Amino acid sequence: MLRIFVVLLALLCAYPAQAQYSASKKAQYVATLKAVTNYKIEDEEIIRDIEKLRENRSFTEDLQRKLDKLSNRRTKDGTNRKILKILENAGEQIYKLLD
Repeated sequence: MLRIFVVLLALLCAYPAQAQYSASKKAQYVATLKAVTNYKIEDEEIIRDIEKLRENRSFTEDLQRKLDKLSNRRTKDGTNRKILKILENAGEQIYKLLD
């Protein structure tokens, strides 16, 4: 009986560990995406265009309006979830490509 209890306990504890691992991987992918983006934004081929965009008031205001629609709160709407999923997928692809 004790063996059955130990096996059941091990199985129940394995699921939260798997969920933590999954969340950790997703965080790694988003962090990888941010790090690579920060690195590549200084790329010689696009740095001049990036600087022009930073100086473009219309672009920055439009971008800020779009960012204002996002939320980092726990209760996220469909758009926020979709965007996070896109970021996680892009980060995963980059993470695996650089591995």
